[in-house]
Amino acid sequence: MADAGYLIMLAALGLAAYATVALFFGARRRLPELVLSGRNALFGAGALVVLAFLLLEYLLISQDFRFAYVWRQTSIGQPLFYTITGIWGGQEGSLLFWALLLVIYTAAVYLVHRENAAPFMPYVLAVHAFVLTFFLIVMNFEAHPFALLPVPQTDGRGLNPLLQHPAMIMHPPMLYAGFVGFTVPFAFAIAALLTGRTSATWVRLSRRWTLVAWMFLSIGIGLGGWWAYNELGWGGYWAWDPVENASLMPWLVGTAFLHSVMVQEQRGMFKVWNMVLIMLTFVLSIFGTFLTRSGVLESIHAFATGKIGTYFLVYIAILLLGSFGLLYQKLPLLKSDHQLDAMVSRETAFLLNNVLFLGIWFAVFWGTIYPIVSELATGRRVVVGEPYFNQVAGPLLLAMLLLMGIAPLLPWRRVSLPQLRRTLMLPVGAALVTVVALFLGGVREWVTLVSLPVAAFIAVGHLAEIGRAWRTQRMRTGEAPHTALLSLVAKNRRRYGGYIIHLGIVLLSIGVIGSRVYDRSKDVTLAPGETAQVEAYRIQFLGVETSRDLIKERVAAPIHVWKNDRFLGVMTPALDWHFKVPGGQRETEVAVESTLTEDFYVVLTGVNDDNSVTFKIFINPLVAWVWIGGLVLLLGVWIAMWPDPREERILERLQARERSGLGVHV
Repeated sequence: MADAGYLIMLAALGLAAYATVALFFGARRRLPELVLSGRNALFGAGALVVLAFLLLEYLLISQDFRFAYVWRQTSIGQPLFYTITGIWGGQEGSLLFWALLLVIYTAAVYLVHRENAAPFMPYVLAVHAFVLTFFLIVMNFEAHPFALLPVPQTDGRGLNPLLQHPAMIMHPPMLYAGFVGFTVPFAFAIAALLTGRTSATWVRLSRRWTLVAWMFLSIGIGLGGWWAYNELGWGGYWAWDPVENASLMPWLVGTAFLHSVMVQEQRGMFKVWNMVLIMLTFVLSIFGTFLTRSGVLESIHAFATGKIGTYFLVYIAILLLGSFGLLYQKLPLLKSDHQLDAMVSRETAFLLNNVLFLGIWFAVFWGTIYPIVSELATGRRVVVGEPYFNQVAGPLLLAMLLLMGIAPLLPWRRVSLPQLRRTLMLPVGAALVTVVALFLGGVREWVTLVSLPVAAFIAVGHLAEIGRAWRTQRMRTGEAPHTALLSLVAKNRRRYGGYIIHLGIVLLSIGVIGSRVYDRSKDVTLAPGETAQVEAYRIQFLGVETSRDLIKERVAAPIHVWKNDRFLGVMTPALDWHFKVPGGQRETEVAVESTLTEDFYVVLTGVNDDNSVTFKIFINPLVAWVWIGGLVLLLGVWIAMWPDPREERILERLQARERSGLGVHV
């Protein structure tokens, strides 16, 4: 089995490397036979990657402890679900999973675009083959999934206990699907430069793929926050941790790209911006994988002892030099069709949007790598904490939110002062009313006094736009209210999907403000039968309960909970001790009673010698709106990326112009 695994991986590498060269040179020299050969080699490599993934999964399920990866990721008594999903729980398996997702994306892109993107396709496939080759090099020479243990074992260590949670099991696949998905628009951008077809065609061909990647990355970030909230026991869902930041950075730049491409589609502008943004987004996806897999986050010394980080750094350097070098070479092909006509216009708003997103990205990037830089420069690791990110990135995020509310309300090219006044009067009024209401209600925290009015501005502005268009639709067609709304959205799915995404971000922002500014906590120690009052909540400790299975021991501390004398039920926070992990590992199982207004969050922090226990209790207002906002955001993404016949017709017209030589740079 080990020999079969090694041969499969080595053959996949050979085919992927050949495919990269054959596709590129076949396209450059106009040799269709070489292109066909390269395409077949790429799909052959993809088939071998699928086979390798299935083989490793089989070894995990059968718990063949001769293999190092199986020994590290599973153990006797571990639930089958976690054994199956343990394939992406460690370094080698997650890299193989990355490659598998790339193979799936490659096949899907080819099936969808082999006819309507024929001029781009050889280069798109060449880029995919190049990326696949890198990951196969790493797995063949540094992180082989089928490595054997020196001495076969009868049992394994088991999957990291912190990963044994439904959200965490789904978090890596979603995150990786986002990271890998950005390969598609990156490949189309490179193909556009190499073919000289730098009009909006490549943007329209790759837009839906960008949305798919952005959606998966958003789900991954959300699931990561939900896992942290329900598993780590510190009462929060985002701590500006380097691993969290590794996923946030490509999300930020990818979001800027999704907004910026609209200007190229509508006005033929921002062509260089869009190339830079998608190249940076893809490189940041690779950088995020590097951060989480190289050991450099733990220490520069841990990084130095392993070679995988070096592989990634060299590859990132090749990507940066290659892609931006190509961009520099092709700059004459990227001249804007128009210039900014006015300082107040949608184009200007999107330009400021790009600047703000990149500003936030750089603030997060610098805070993330600063410990590494400090250790290299001084030998002492200086960690940048949450206050830095809140103080530097926070105001930029607030400015970005305000701009998010203004940009969709502005017309293209220019806006007259009366038109601007009419457009902004209602949302500005809503923001002012919100400020006054908050102040009269006793709110004095500046974060709330600024953030919630901005949220009101965005929500009212977007809803007013939808309302005006909805009334016009009803008057024009005489349709019933719900039918008119559905028809309106169907006519321009991209626009109204974007509005819904923005409204989801508003709801999410309200949840963040409430839970971060007004959270409270209290430590409570109780003996069996004792009660305690925590604000409006009364709890009674029932007594310690212990249990044991094949992989862990559990100490649970069930409590009865009342709020304002209304019985809410039994909550059971617990502590697990995973004794199969080398040295043992403690894991917190929190208990949460969640409502739309606040969460009652209980953590068992310790059991005392007298059989009393200590609880850490958090009251977190409005956390539910973080998750609700995320779901609304996903609804908007689904609407925006749903196939739109109107956009297909626009793409056909663009391609017809290119075939006739109009709008094509040679």
